[in-house]
Amino acid sequence: MVTAVKIGDKAPDFTLPDTNLQNRSLKEFLKGKVVLAFFVNAFTSTCTKEMCAFRDSMARLTNLKAQVVGISVNDPFSNKAFAEKNKLPFTILSDYNHEVINAYGVKASNFSGLKGYTVAKRSIFILDEKGTVRYAWVSDNPDTEPNYSEIEEALQKIKP
Repeated sequence: MVTAVKIGDKAPDFTLPDTNLQNRSLKEFLKGKVVLAFFVNAFTSTCTKEMCAFRDSMARLTNLKAQVVGISVNDPFSNKAFAEKNKLPFTILSDYNHEVINAYGVKASNFSGLKGYTVAKRSIFILDEKGTVRYAWVSDNPDTEPNYSEIEEALQKIKP
């Protein structure tokens, strides 16, 4: 079992397709603080609430010099429909090969008792511009949303 990336670790680099099938790498986003938000599945109730909470707090996050990058194992087409339906103003990446959820230690296998069905555990990793993990939260309960105030507080503590 791979353990989750921890505070102080260098975030594993990756390249994943976005909703327009463009390959995007982590280093592209490291021009400031990055909130990597791994979500379980597009169009599920808790994931929709979570991604919409990030959407609704974008002004505050931008003021904190942070950007959100959502990551799920959904294919890019499902992620695109999800982002469009919910008017998500941030990048959503597709980890359909499960490489990044493995690298970050947030893989949930046999999800909901379905043999072979793998998703990401709901997880938040905040990275500074050097790619160092400054905040980490991983939930084994897919119905639990992250503490959004705690995320903003962690972002405030990161100085350039």
